[in-house]
Amino acid sequence: MKKQFLCGLLSAGLLAAAPALPPTPAADVDALKTQALQELEARYADYRQVALRIWGFAEVGYKETQSSALLQKTLRDNGFTVQAGVAEIPTAFVATYGSGKPVIGILAEFDALPGLSQQASAEKKPVPGLDAGHGCGHNLFGTASVAAGIELKKLIKDGKFKGTIKVYGTPAEEGGSGKVYLVRAGLFSGVDAVVHWHPSNQNRAMMSSYIANSSAKFRFHGIASHAAASPQRGRSALDGVEAMNHMVNMMREHVPQETRIHYIITNGGKAPNVVPEFAEVYYYVRHPNRDEVKDAFARVVKAAEGAALGTGTTMDYEIIGGTHELLLNETLARALQVNLERVGGVAYTPQEIAIGKQIQASFGFPAPAVETAATVQSFALSDGGGSSDVGDVSYVVPTVGLTAATWIPGTPAHSWQAVACSGQEIGTKGMMVAAKTMALTAIDLFTNPALLDKATAEFKQDVGSYVYKPLLGDRKPALNYRD
Repeated sequence: MKKQFLCGLLSAGLLAAAPALPPTPAADVDALKTQALQELEARYADYRQVALRIWGFAEVGYKETQSSALLQKTLRDNGFTVQAGVAEIPTAFVATYGSGKPVIGILAEFDALPGLSQQASAEKKPVPGLDAGHGCGHNLFGTASVAAGIELKKLIKDGKFKGTIKVYGTPAEEGGSGKVYLVRAGLFSGVDAVVHWHPSNQNRAMMSSYIANSSAKFRFHGIASHAAASPQRGRSALDGVEAMNHMVNMMREHVPQETRIHYIITNGGKAPNVVPEFAEVYYYVRHPNRDEVKDAFARVVKAAEGAALGTGTTMDYEIIGGTHELLLNETLARALQVNLERVGGVAYTPQEIAIGKQIQASFGFPAPAVETAATVQSFALSDGGGSSDVGDVSYVVPTVGLTAATWIPGTPAHSWQAVACSGQEIGTKGMMVAAKTMALTAIDLFTNPALLDKATAEFKQDVGSYVYKPLLGDRKPALNYRD
């Protein structure tokens, strides 16, 4: 996480590099931004349709065939060259327009979460026959990023400024670490800055760090036997899983308090009267610092090994994902904040306010007024909680993001309420706040070389001597991790 703000950059001499090219006059930049806002708003209906189609697809990580194809087609239809299937991932892509410097990247996600099927309703109602749902709003995420990219492409084509825009289709953010493979494949080489966003219940420049994360599936192998007639003949793989979980739960007392460890038993056997010969448990280990994650994960592995030894089973494990903490860039975040304040928050209709209040009534805890979705939060550092593979991108290129109120204020992520909001106008209105803010911020990056210079200087100081190395090692993408 950030240790200090920009005040030390000038005194450290980090901004005393070669003089930057002169920026585009402010009046001209303002005109470009006004044009971008107007044209994005004019195409709102088109982008809303794309987002809602992806919401309906609700495809989980690395299985987002229709979602990825729709975003790729949208970009191709608007003049981008699309390279599909990058980094050995069938649903990943890089869409490019323009040439030369600067090169600005925009991240686009589109995976759904298993077990969160939900209609676009203020009541809990799963979609019949559908398991997954967009509980993190990635149907909105990918669409807004594509919309911003298309607007920037228009400005480059019209000769308003020079450079290259790249839209990165990044699958499987939810536990699959899709962006890590794109980073590892060198697809961000030569990029000057990256802009991203995330659905949320408020509008804010992102100044809270995602935390580092390592995940793995631990598989225990035993001996099947009749659980009543000949239990002595069996060795329970489920006993191995349960013994591991017990030891890890005792370990919680002896790790840094910021550590988070979660698990689910994905396979515990098939029948109570059969000693399970196979069982599997899926673990996440998190901490704000990647080195602490490495240490805690190594101890979890030792617990698994001990559990196998004690239960007479064998164990192997597969690394599924691993992500760095997010490296913040205040220079870029402050520029984004100005643009977010220009765009403003989300204004609901009376009907949407009524729906919002009905959704809030299902929370079981107090929530901010529905109307606060129209508010832009003040610029400030804050604590993070979740993890994202955006963290790995931030260690190879200066990166900036925002959250936009796509969900009713107070809505938790990964909830049926978030799915419901993401599938209606409450969500798509917030999506356009993000699309507009990213487009305006990228315009600043294309037209103000000094801004990029400052952001790069800050980035280099914060990275220091660290040489990026992915936490998931050299494994191939876990394309079937949701199976």
